[in-house]
Amino acid sequence: MQVRKLGAAAWAACILLGATTLWAAPSVQMLKDLSIEELSNIEITSVSKRDEKLSDAPTSVFVITSEDIRRSGVTSLPEALRLAPNLQVARVSANEYAISARGFNSSAANKLLVLIDGRSVYSPLFSGVFWDVQDVMLEDIERIEVISGPGGTLWGVNAVNGVINVITRSAGQSQGGLAVAGGGNREDRASLRYGGKFDNDVNFRVYATHLDMQDTQTQSGATKDDSAHQSQVGLRADWQRDADSLMLKADAYTGREGQPLPGSISITGVTLALGEISVSGANMISRWEHSWEGVGALSVQAYYDHTQRSVPPTFEDSQGIVDLQLQYSASPIGAHTAVWGAEYRYGMDRVTNSTYIALLPANLDQTWASLFAQDEIALRDGLRLTLGVRTEHNDYTGTQFLPTARLAWKWAPNEMVWAAASRTDRAPSRLDHDTFVPGHAPFLLRGGPNVRAETADDYEIGYRGQITSAASLSATVYHTVYDRLRTQQIDPSFTFLFYGNGMQGRTSGLELWGSYQAAPIWRLNAGFSRLRQEFKLTPYSIDIGTLQSTEGANPSQWAILRSSLDLGARTEFDVTLRYVGALSQPVVPSYTALDLRLGWQLRSNIDLSIAGQNLLDGGHGEFTNVATRTDFKRAVFLKLQCRL
Repeated sequence: MQVRKLGAAAWAACILLGATTLWAAPSVQMLKDLSIEELSNIEITSVSKRDEKLSDAPTSVFVITSEDIRRSGVTSLPEALRLAPNLQVARVSANEYAISARGFNSSAANKLLVLIDGRSVYSPLFSGVFWDVQDVMLEDIERIEVISGPGGTLWGVNAVNGVINVITRSAGQSQGGLAVAGGGNREDRASLRYGGKFDNDVNFRVYATHLDMQDTQTQSGATKDDSAHQSQVGLRADWQRDADSLMLKADAYTGREGQPLPGSISITGVTLALGEISVSGANMISRWEHSWEGVGALSVQAYYDHTQRSVPPTFEDSQGIVDLQLQYSASPIGAHTAVWGAEYRYGMDRVTNSTYIALLPANLDQTWASLFAQDEIALRDGLRLTLGVRTEHNDYTGTQFLPTARLAWKWAPNEMVWAAASRTDRAPSRLDHDTFVPGHAPFLLRGGPNVRAETADDYEIGYRGQITSAASLSATVYHTVYDRLRTQQIDPSFTFLFYGNGMQGRTSGLELWGSYQAAPIWRLNAGFSRLRQEFKLTPYSIDIGTLQSTEGANPSQWAILRSSLDLGARTEFDVTLRYVGALSQPVVPSYTALDLRLGWQLRSNIDLSIAGQNLLDGGHGEFTNVATRTDFKRAVFLKLQCRL
């Protein structure tokens, strides 16, 4: 296997250099030494699109730190997202996931915006994320900011129920070499990375990764055709001089994966001869920032993202996206701290249709353009009002208007209550507007020529504070009203279906998490989410299937408890206990999963760890119908990491 060659190279490098290399651990490792108070003061950017302390952010935001990722023993970005209590993460197969916030989970979840270093990875094909190709090198992640709730004012129409912002470390923070190799009974992975300098102003890093994932099995013991193999390379360069900084980052990947039943696209009454899926892509992003002392800061960002996916026998899709963003963050002027900006996005989609399904037109160019502004007003000491608005235009539904208002009262240095009211939309995707079944006339499904944007009006009240020197707590109560949700409608002629907006609904819930430093060597983290949903069809809709799947694909509650314990200066023991409630459509029983990790620092530059997943039971399902869903059994992963 290719991964074993890369892994062997990583192990050999560790053996040859481990005895002689002295290396200072990167600053990211210092997070394990931070107090609860220091962790609450980590600077984040996703809430207001400018640097602010986590303790000052008036929204439901959870930060997954690099130390959380390392000590959890997870091996992929979707698995790392399980650490956020305000997300619902369900694994569908070997490398397919359903991830959402505040409901609406599905394999094509479409109300959660995901960014990696400022580049949106949602696909205009279905307004969702292909999680199987988001292979970020976990050792390079600085933090993941997870916002549950609307983010449309700053991030756009598809940030309906949440925003995930994955932020990697600068090249200056990843100097020297790093070799990582790991394997187990379910997957093998290996990575190589090297960081250096061109001169005193320019830092760079280059990397290569490869993964092999084995076929999984259903509850009946049948083997699923869902193995996956993917390779990825990339680079990042950072330049800094005085008040100017420039970042350049690029990635390229290629892979292949099985397509298990019922297939990426299933058509009722039709049995498809499924073939192997091939995926590839490349992207490049650049961001320039300049600051004026006492005046403000200007940021200009541009990226190009190309993806290609072949899914035999149903479709092949090739997309190219160009995105340009301009943002100005003003320094405080009196009581006001404002940020405003503009974004222009151009997409080129080329689809190869089949006899089973078609997107018409097959070739389509689209544009999205938006302007936004947000002002934080200091009403008095500790009391802040934030007002913001975004206008965004798309080719399907025209211009959307996305306002927000937030009020935060920080009556003590470490305690704050806040309330918010926001409106955001989900614009139609190609799947909503242009899908025809079968792939030739006469059509049984004729797209959605008049489909409108889905809307969400959201109301939140929250608390965030450090209740003692050793404990912190965050709590949010929310209520969201949805309208114009997508459904399948029957044409008055009773000869075909089309996509319309025939469902309404509301959700409400509680998001709760906290940390407790039980001892200098022992930290506990816990989280809990409760979700209630009510949906109904409008009088002209009879799409019972969509109604049931929308309500039934989400648990009513889930919880997580993590323990991180240092057993001496060189040994770590970590425990993660997760509970996820049952799903009703299709029926998936509740489950409790126990993950353990034991880590050793063998030398100053060599770490070894062993992690076990799902150790409580002989297997459990997480999503989709029992006949085809994976039964996730106990898994072990051994990992060696060497800093060169």
